[in-house]
Amino acid sequence: MAGTKTVDFQDYLPTMADKLGGEGLIGELCNGFQLLMDQEKGLITFESLKRNSAHLGLQGLSNDELRSMLREGDMDGDGALNQMEFCVLMFRLSPDLMEESEIWLEDALQQEFKHHG
Repeated sequence: MAGTKTVDFQDYLPTMADKLGGEGLIGELCNGFQLLMDQEKGLITFESLKRNSAHLGLQGLSNDELRSMLREGDMDGDGALNQMEFCVLMFRLSPDLMEESEIWLEDALQQEFKHHG
């Protein structure tokens, strides 16, 4: 039963992406980061993830599963997730999004060039 929570969570990202577009999805991921982060440190720590995980429907995850999630996303080895690490982790947890993210990246870059070009 524990595995279904992660699958349910993953399944929402492609739906959110379809509704919001790439830029909107990134905005929502940033909001998710804000919900989970330690307000003083500006990072998602184990303690802040455990305290706020219910916001993402992850309250059923064990301490080991939460630590594993942090380790998987922690690219700089500081034991916490910054906003970029969190967004990358969310994309990595959703295989469907990984395929579509290249398209969004191209669209976002084209939009950026139009605005600044």
